[in-house]
Amino acid sequence: MSKLFIIGVGPGSKDYLTEKAKNIVKSADVTIGSWRAINVFDDIGEVIGLDVKDLQEKLENAVDLAKNGKKVCVLSTGDPGFSGVLKTIKKIAENKNFDQNSIEVIPGISSLQLAAAKNRISWDEANIMTFHGRENISDILNVIDNGLPTIALPSKSVKDMAKFLLDNGVDENRKVTICEKLSYPEEKIITTSLKEVLTSDFSYMCVMIIY
Repeated sequence: MSKLFIIGVGPGSKDYLTEKAKNIVKSADVTIGSWRAINVFDDIGEVIGLDVKDLQEKLENAVDLAKNGKKVCVLSTGDPGFSGVLKTIKKIAENKNFDQNSIEVIPGISSLQLAAAKNRISWDEANIMTFHGRENISDILNVIDNGLPTIALPSKSVKDMAKFLLDNGVDENRKVTICEKLSYPEEKIITTSLKEVLTSDFSYMCVMIIY
């Protein structure tokens, strides 16, 4: 029976990988994902690595393999439904007439969820936003002054996000927390100001909280 699993692998550490995700990947015919996601698993069979340049091609290949009767897993960092591959897979499946009921999503722990937990923020008392893959990030201006903290995945980098906010009149002393490389041994959580973010260096693996 054709089956396509979209597996959330969490923020990066094996500590946050669910047992269900491990069991399904262990029994899959083929697993497709970034090497960072693949390397989270200790027991895994045939794998196909992908990167940003061939993402669309490899995801189409995943659907084709499932249509041909393979049990296929597609790995998505964090949770597949939040800046993950779920939306893209659904479009590909529709174009290829692959039964949407043969797609099963296994949720994972998003880096935003972990950032909220690390900073003791309730999800229902925060603005949750993602700008991955988006050039226009002006939506953030509509919410950052509503009295709630804003937890965001930047489009490019936290420095770009800070510059955008400052260019649009946000106070340079506005308090922000940068959560970098969450769940990894080199994890850093720094609370500072927008002005300081602009002059600091962070990796692309960051969540930004604006208070």
